[in-house]
Amino acid sequence: MIEETPLESVKSDITIEFDNSEDAKIVYDSIILEFDTAPDYRSSMTIELEGKNILINIDAEDSTSFRASINSAIKWINLALEINNLIN
Repeated sequence: MIEETPLESVKSDITIEFDNSEDAKIVYDSIILEFDTAPDYRSSMTIELEGKNILINIDAEDSTSFRASINSAIKWINLALEINNLIN
């Protein structure tokens, strides 16, 4: 019988590319506080702005907390994009 072991940790670097650096900065400025104040019981997330790219690093203890972190990041980015589209 082969024993299955759960993942010990999940790490990922995600790059989100925007059409231009101005759009990337607007989204970055809109969500940076969410990343800084997100609870970090089983995962941690960092965010950086590099030109027209937003770089997200996720380090999670397990796949469930990794998925939760990804979902949060996507939700915050989508919300920032939707609000920006309403204003412009």
